[in-house]
Amino acid sequence: MEIISDFLIIGSGISGLTLALKVAEAGSVSLVTKTDIEESATYYAQGGIAGVLGPDDSFASHITDTETAGAGLCHSSVVKTVIEEGPALINELRELGIGFSDRTCGGLDLGKEGGHSIRRVVHAGDFTGRVIEEVLVKAVTGHKNISIYTDHIAVNLIKDGTSGRHRPGVVRGAYVLDKIASTVHTFLAKNTVLATGGAGKVYLYTSNPDVATGDGIAMAARAGLTISNMEFVQFHPTCLYHPHAKNFLISEAVRGEGAILRLADGRPFMKKYHPMAELGPRDIVARAIDFELKKSGQECVYLDMTDKSAKFIKERFPNIYERCLSFGFDMTVEPIPVVPAAHYICGGIKTDMSGRTELKGLYAIGECACTGLHGANRLASNSLLEGLVFSRRAALDMSASINTAHAEPLPSVPPWRPGSAVRSDEAVVITQNWEEIRRFMWNYVGIVRSERRLERALRRITLLEKEIEEYYWDFTITSDLVELRNIATVAGLIIRSAIMRKESRGLHYNIDYPERDDKNFGRDTEIKL
Repeated sequence: MEIISDFLIIGSGISGLTLALKVAEAGSVSLVTKTDIEESATYYAQGGIAGVLGPDDSFASHITDTETAGAGLCHSSVVKTVIEEGPALINELRELGIGFSDRTCGGLDLGKEGGHSIRRVVHAGDFTGRVIEEVLVKAVTGHKNISIYTDHIAVNLIKDGTSGRHRPGVVRGAYVLDKIASTVHTFLAKNTVLATGGAGKVYLYTSNPDVATGDGIAMAARAGLTISNMEFVQFHPTCLYHPHAKNFLISEAVRGEGAILRLADGRPFMKKYHPMAELGPRDIVARAIDFELKKSGQECVYLDMTDKSAKFIKERFPNIYERCLSFGFDMTVEPIPVVPAAHYICGGIKTDMSGRTELKGLYAIGECACTGLHGANRLASNSLLEGLVFSRRAALDMSASINTAHAEPLPSVPPWRPGSAVRSDEAVVITQNWEEIRRFMWNYVGIVRSERRLERALRRITLLEKEIEEYYWDFTITSDLVELRNIATVAGLIIRSAIMRKESRGLHYNIDYPERDDKNFGRDTEIKL
């Protein structure tokens, strides 16, 4: 089946949904999402959106905090633009009906998180992402110009066949697998947008939902685009440690309200690692926990908020309180066990200030894009902010060009051809490769790295990439096979990027090169397949 629209948006987090609403006035929209439309990293975001909204805050302060966290690799013009344009877009969300938490005396109840010098995080209790997602989904599903395709996973970009692999070309859409019907459809559009989120499922332990398999980054890499800064993987310091919790995130806002990290014997330890202690940048807090665990042999550390009243905890963190209670932990009377987990990819598809990629007709926004905002380490709660700003900027660029940039009719594109592929009866191969990648990525390319570990990881991923590619072409594709291929591609990008950076900076810490080297590595890492 061939589906034609003005805009093809792949992904349904804050970036994809916001963009869909903004461009729907200019033309027809096909919104493709892997499972239910609400299932995204946005839905699970607890903390909130950072923005200069308080009377004692300033753009200069937010810029400084962002660039300090980014460890010298933030693009200053991008940081300035995002931070200055952000507050108006947060207010747009409020006008759309999103109720952010207020103080009892009036005004927004602004939270404070790691790396921030002031309270500036707007939130809806600890359900912020869910509240935002539900309001945006309601608006999108009610719009006459937006067609939604759930349980559809993009397989490959459709690139103009007249262009070479590493020469500028034109993207005409994507081949998309209908997971229910097991059929690949051809989606054509004047503008295609990757808003596919991150790739936390590349790692054994992650705070991300199951959909975060790096699909957009992998498709872009296979199309020959530049992928930047993939070595900078952010590990959230505090996920609930429990065999059945599936790495439930304990928001940084808990530490922002005074929670203390303690060892198993009750001793606090963060002051010896950073002047801001528990509110130091995420890379430092995660490494500190990792170091203490390796030194002690313990499986977790503990987050203690028992000096706060039960009433305060239940009102400020109702979701976290109830979830911890369901696993047998009452955070009002006892510390809760926590460990770091893969959380956010600071790198991704290289874009400009309008979300444009090197290929005409292709945009990337949100976590799958590398805009230059985050540098070597993302400042807490800047991700939803980035999604809002770049959705708006991409929408303006696409809407302005919809009647001029691609005036010619869309070319004829051949339907998906499975060739001689047959249905596989060896699903265990996919499971085995998936688990192997995630485990060696955690052990060899995790919070702390070394040259030897990276070399081992490179040898393994090189073999697996070849094996998976052969399997991909021999057998009929399934959603699991598409995701396996994508996490292998993304794992390879992370490993090769980490090997290229012979220093330690931000989220990339290599014990063989422990110092920051601005002379040789004060720049983005760029890679093409």
